[in-house]
Amino acid sequence: MVASILRALARIKADVALHLQAAVIERTCRELGHTWRDRILTPVVTVHAFLLQVLHGNTACDHVPHLMGGNFTGEAYCQARRRLPLELFQRLLAGVTGCLASCRDEAQRWCGHRVWLLDGSSCSMPDTPQLQEAFGQPGAQQPGCGFPVAHLLTLFHAGTGMLQKVLTAPLRTHDLAQAWQMHPELAPGDVLVADRGFCSFAHLAQLLASGFFGVFRLHQKTIVSFRKGRIHVPPRPRHKMWKGAKGLPRSRWVRWLGRRDQLVEYYKPTRPPKWITAEAYAALPETIVVRELRFVIRVPGMRTKEVTLVTTLLDPDRHPAAELAQLYFDRWQVEVNLRHLKQTLHLDVLRSKTVDGVHKELCMIALAYNLVRLVMVEAARRQEVQPDRISFIDALRWLTNARPGATLRKLRVHRVRRRAEPRVRKRRPKGYPLMKRPRAELRKALLG
Repeated sequence: MVASILRALARIKADVALHLQAAVIERTCRELGHTWRDRILTPVVTVHAFLLQVLHGNTACDHVPHLMGGNFTGEAYCQARRRLPLELFQRLLAGVTGCLASCRDEAQRWCGHRVWLLDGSSCSMPDTPQLQEAFGQPGAQQPGCGFPVAHLLTLFHAGTGMLQKVLTAPLRTHDLAQAWQMHPELAPGDVLVADRGFCSFAHLAQLLASGFFGVFRLHQKTIVSFRKGRIHVPPRPRHKMWKGAKGLPRSRWVRWLGRRDQLVEYYKPTRPPKWITAEAYAALPETIVVRELRFVIRVPGMRTKEVTLVTTLLDPDRHPAAELAQLYFDRWQVEVNLRHLKQTLHLDVLRSKTVDGVHKELCMIALAYNLVRLVMVEAARRQEVQPDRISFIDALRWLTNARPGATLRKLRVHRVRRRAEPRVRKRRPKGYPLMKRPRAELRKALLG
């Protein structure tokens, strides 16, 4: 089955399938100093079995021998996975991601820019002491009554939906703490789009210093006024009239660009955020000029009615306010991408019980996701539609059931529509109470 999948991928993009061939996997293992015996579950068979497991919805390890048609047990497969070095999976993911660069470069651009979508998420995993120590669990749960949860930071390419990079951290990690680690993935002139969690003076200044552009939703506590020539609270005010001033913006008005569209100057806060070192913060400029704009959402069913953006794209002729509003409106696609990862490929609940195992699982899920995205991009090119209109599940089904010599058929295309659904649950959960004491205590009370 894996051989059929690799042949199907080779007909779409040969160099991608090449990174999953036996010779490449074995060569990478030797470069890493990994040795193995001649057995059924060689590194090649194990990696291919892992990929097949993820493509089938991250199914149980005991199901993998049936998928592979091999004479081994689920326990033996788990042990073989554990023996493989983590760097092997990281190199395979990096190789496949690098081969997809041409797809990203050829994709449709926004106003001549490549666009990247940045967002945070999380995933759960088995309750083991090692994972609890590494990631922690939600604070509202008592020890022994919850599962470890990892914080994830993901970077997607907007034109193709491909996952460029994913980072893990303990649960109580702010999104901005790792945002700077995504900057090396960008090139000068790229645009980074994210929600209000990534909007800060330091982050905007870092993007400007690197030649990148940012489009973020402004934090809800930031005071914004679009009055021409308005007054503002100066930085480090000395006069007593500014002490405790409320309702006034902290930014200096620079120029009016249009209705609810202006250039302002942001001042560097006195205290640096926790996620940046004192040396790096001191190197940032004292002020930066950014653009603030506000637009109204008139789509029936949308919860948000008004959005205020801040961006480093200052030219209103090259980047009109309407185009920026549409760009941020399309940011919702990152939520759809995360839904494919978490619900279709079952990233929401991982199976590994060690830290290395969790990272291996994340690498393989990211790799499988990008392979499906490659199929979607090729189908979109042939069917002359945008890649995000191709059904992810239909592309996944075609890839997992590809037959030798089969060509890519027409995949399902979603209709262009704006869904308006209430945020409620119809299916009732079981009526059992939540666990508030460790299982051993509850079992002892039940038997006592």
